[in-house]
Amino acid sequence: MMPRRQKGSQRHRNCKASVAVESTVVTKKTLKTTAFLLLLAMSSVTAAGSCSEGWICVKPVDHDDGGVSFVAENLRDFPVTVTVRVRTRNLAVKGANPVTLTVPPHESKTVIRTSRRSAGRSTWYHYNFDWAVGRHDAVHDDSVVYRFPYAEGRRYGILQGYGSRFSHTGLEYYTVDFNMPVGTPVHAARDGVVARVVEHNNRGCWEDGCGAFANFVVVLHDDGTTGEYYHLRKDGALVEEGDRVVAGQLIGLSGNTGHTTMPHLHFGVYRAATWGATESLPVRFVTSNGLVSRPRRGRGYIAVSLTHALP
Repeated sequence: MMPRRQKGSQRHRNCKASVAVESTVVTKKTLKTTAFLLLLAMSSVTAAGSCSEGWICVKPVDHDDGGVSFVAENLRDFPVTVTVRVRTRNLAVKGANPVTLTVPPHESKTVIRTSRRSAGRSTWYHYNFDWAVGRHDAVHDDSVVYRFPYAEGRRYGILQGYGSRFSHTGLEYYTVDFNMPVGTPVHAARDGVVARVVEHNNRGCWEDGCGAFANFVVVLHDDGTTGEYYHLRKDGALVEEGDRVVAGQLIGLSGNTGHTTMPHLHFGVYRAATWGATESLPVRFVTSNGLVSRPRRGRGYIAVSLTHALP
């Protein structure tokens, strides 16, 4: 049976975070004990904001004029693309809502600004966000060719190639599922830096939401795209965040975790999109017989080194 695969978000590739915050601003005329206590109770939440998995925080910042800005802070060494949406009462949003932007490593960016509509009325806001590693404005370097993500000289059948109707549609169109037994060595398809590793899961299933149980390695490429290797076995990552890897390097062991019904490796090259999603991009793979620009279901290709792509 072919795997019913749900990659999910890196982030979670299911790392959604949301928070609802109510901030009551009162005048002397409308001040009541209950409202005052609510303001005190929520002040610590408002100041701290909400953080997701130690990667990114979104914090509301109050202004003297009664407006509120929502600031995203990147806590890591890699670019993060975040989407933020706010709902407000008596606060006017300046510009677009929601907003998606990329926050550079260890930097903060104001995502959304609001201004207070009426000085004599209370204000309320709710915000939520999601994120992914990588840049939403990344432009893939199409001069780059990839090796297949397994050992040189080996061949594994393709369960789903580009555009396979079972699940490689929409944002997942340009991805490949390789039929690999659990424990098969997984090799980097391109040079880059390991940006994210999840390997603690030990469950594979096909119901909605099972994508949260996937183990994976995300490699950030020099052009801001990511190479993502999914459904690894428990403790199957052989690299750590921050490691620089080269094409052909052993980086993990395949498995059957996440949204799947059979062991396989899911591989794709992505650009960060909105709401923690990622958009797969077409890439070319090198084989002993030349370049393959569209890996097809039912085929198998022998992995070779990138030297075969040299003129």
